[in-house]
Amino acid sequence: MKEYQTITEISGPLVFAEVDEDIGYDEIVEIETPSGDIKRGQILESSSGLVAIQVFEGTEGIDTNSSVRFMGETMKMPVTEDLLGRVLDGSGNPIDGGPDIVPDERRDIVGAAINPYAREYPEEFIQTGISGIDGMNTLVRGQKLPIFSASGLPHNDLALQIARQATVPEEDEGEDEDGGSEFAVVFGAMGITAEEANEFMDDFERTGALERSVVFMNLADDPAVERTVTPRLALTTAEYLAFDKGYHVLVILTDMTNYCEALREIGAAREEVPGRRGYPGYMYTDLAQLYERAGRLKGVEGSITQIPILTMPGDDDTHPIPDLTGYITEGQIMMDRDLESQGLKPPINVLPSLSRLMDDGIGEGLTRADHGGVSDQLYAAYAEGQDLRDLVNIVGREALSERDNKYLDFADQFESEFIDQGFDTNRDIDETLNIGWDLLSTLPKTELNRVDEELIEKYYQEDAEAVEA
Repeated sequence: MKEYQTITEISGPLVFAEVDEDIGYDEIVEIETPSGDIKRGQILESSSGLVAIQVFEGTEGIDTNSSVRFMGETMKMPVTEDLLGRVLDGSGNPIDGGPDIVPDERRDIVGAAINPYAREYPEEFIQTGISGIDGMNTLVRGQKLPIFSASGLPHNDLALQIARQATVPEEDEGEDEDGGSEFAVVFGAMGITAEEANEFMDDFERTGALERSVVFMNLADDPAVERTVTPRLALTTAEYLAFDKGYHVLVILTDMTNYCEALREIGAAREEVPGRRGYPGYMYTDLAQLYERAGRLKGVEGSITQIPILTMPGDDDTHPIPDLTGYITEGQIMMDRDLESQGLKPPINVLPSLSRLMDDGIGEGLTRADHGGVSDQLYAAYAEGQDLRDLVNIVGREALSERDNKYLDFADQFESEFIDQGFDTNRDIDETLNIGWDLLSTLPKTELNRVDEELIEKYYQEDAEAVEA
C-alpha cells in the first residue's frame, strides 16, 4: 500500500492529489491529517497523474501535509441478518450503542445490475394500512413507488406509518411456514434534522417496528458527500436480506431531494458543466442506478420494494428531481397542501397519484374481486365532485341539479371518511373497500358504470341511498 503526501488542492468536499500509478474509480482512500485524524474518501475521478477524492467526513483539518493511502478496493457494506434491529450512521457504522457488526460477508455498495431476463414481474399486494394507497394506488411487491411531497407537509409521519404498518397479508395467514418470506424494512434517511431523527427513532422504538428494521441515519450537519453513499449502503443491505435470506424488504428513502442537492454540490466542486437548474447532467442515470435496484428475481423468494420520498422545491412537480424520478419509477403518491390545510391526515391527493402496476397486484385471489371496480368508480366520482366544486364557486350550489349535489356531497365524504384516517389507524384492505362501498352507496345505482353488476348486487347498500335521500 503506497502512501502519498502529494495533495495539491482542496475544494469543498473534494481533495485533489498527484499520483504515479493507476488508481481505480470508486476506490476507497484513507487520508491522515497532521493531527492524526483518519478520514475516509472515495475516488471520484482518476486520470493520468491526478485523482479527485470525495471525502465522506468533510475536509476540515486536511491540508497539503496530509497523507493519502489508497486501499485497493471499493467501498463495501458488511451484511448479516443480525443488522435487523440496528441503527447505523450514513456511512454504515453502528450508532445505537450495540455490539460491533460481525458480517457474514462484505458486499460492494454499487451492486450488480439485475439482468432484465432474470426479473420476475411484480404482481403481489403489499398492504400499508392506508386507504389512499391500498384502495386507490396499490403498492405491489417489487415495485418502486415514490411519494412526492413538499416542504412543511407531513411526509415523515407518512413514512413512519408505512414502515410501522406495511405487511404482506398472505404471509400473515401462515401460507409460508418455512419462514423464508418474512417482512423487513430498510430505512435510509438523508440530510434530516436531529429533531426529525429523534422523532423517527422514538416512533420505531415505541411501536416495536425497529425489531424488523435496519435504519441508516445521515443528519443535516453530516457531510453532504456521505449522502451519496447512504442509499447505496441501504440498498446493498436490502439486496442481501431479500435475495440471500428470503425477506420481503420495503426500502424507504427520505429525502431524495437532499441526495440530489449533494450531487449538485459535488458537481459544482468539480466545476462540471451544469444541467437543468444547476443539477448534474448525469443525475437521471444516478437516480436510475438507485431506483432500479428494486424488484424480484425468478426463483428467489424475497423481493425489494422501494418508496423513495422527495420534497418538490417550490411545490413544483416539473422540477428536475420529481420529473426524473417520475420517468424512472412506476407512478407516484402525491401529497397535497390544500388537503393538509383542511386537516386531512394523511393529505394524499388521489387524482394526480398513480400506481402503474396496481392492476397486476389486485383482484380475485390477490385482494378482492371488487377492488379494481371500486377504485375506478371512486376515482371517477371524486373527480366529478372536484369539477363541480369549481362550478359552485361561479354559479352557487342552488343552481346545481340533485345529481350534482350528490357528487358534491360524495367528494366531501370521500375526503373525510376515506382519505382522512389519521397516522395511527391501520386499515386492512377489506375495511378500505367496505368504506368505499359505503360511499358509493350514497350515489344512485345507475351512476355506478365502472363496477360489474354482480358486484353491485353483492356490495351495494340500498339503505345508504335511502338515508342519503
